[in-house]
Amino acid sequence: MSITAVADGVHLISQAHVNFYLVEDDEGVTVVDSGLPAMWGALLDALRGLGRGVDDVRAVVLTHAHFDHLGLARRLRSEHGVPVWVHPDDAFIARHPYRYRHERSRFVFSLTHPAGLPVLASMTRAGALHVRGVENLSYFPGHGPLPVPGRPEVVFSPGHTSGHCALFLPDRGVLFSGDALVTLDPYTGRTGPRIVAGAATADSGQNLESLGALERTGAGLVLPGHGDPWTRGIEEAVAIARDHGPA
Repeated sequence: MSITAVADGVHLISQAHVNFYLVEDDEGVTVVDSGLPAMWGALLDALRGLGRGVDDVRAVVLTHAHFDHLGLARRLRSEHGVPVWVHPDDAFIARHPYRYRHERSRFVFSLTHPAGLPVLASMTRAGALHVRGVENLSYFPGHGPLPVPGRPEVVFSPGHTSGHCALFLPDRGVLFSGDALVTLDPYTGRTGPRIVAGAATADSGQNLESLGALERTGAGLVLPGHGDPWTRGIEEAVAIARDHGPA
């Protein structure tokens, strides 16, 4: 487990090769994605380290609703009344986190890519098989920044899921790329900018096309759902991901 300040008012919480983030401003805290169930203690520790508590969390904003981004959302929603924001096209997955489209058999893919098995095993130990869905969701508006701390702009970037959206903080030059672009593919164990393998991606071709939307932000810092932050700008990250192509 690690908790790291990665930009002004932006903090990375990482465990079991899964990342989520805290965004602070004067109004409170936004949780960007919400990791896996075992990361609850890390969230509390991070908030305490910032001189805050769960009551300061004003929103959970999901880049997409796969189980490894949804792990704390239900608890924050049901026990603390925190709104959970998501694109409408990912609402079904948010309610049913294990029922999502993917191009390739996860079982067969894992057998043929054994380097990813330790990553997936670590995620399993952190509760990846025990994530519960979320009801009473809040949906992204059609335009404008989200009305949550940090005021992130929604960057529609489908492909990994139908409703995948990156989140951009233009005043800080920070892009939360979710799983549209990662620096660690959990299914192959490969590092460096890339899209996630077809074992978890609905449409790799569409995902690659969506990299253009990420690139147009011009972000200097890219914060993915898996892997280390990328500090050399979104343009270089996208170029490398396109070169790697689908897996």
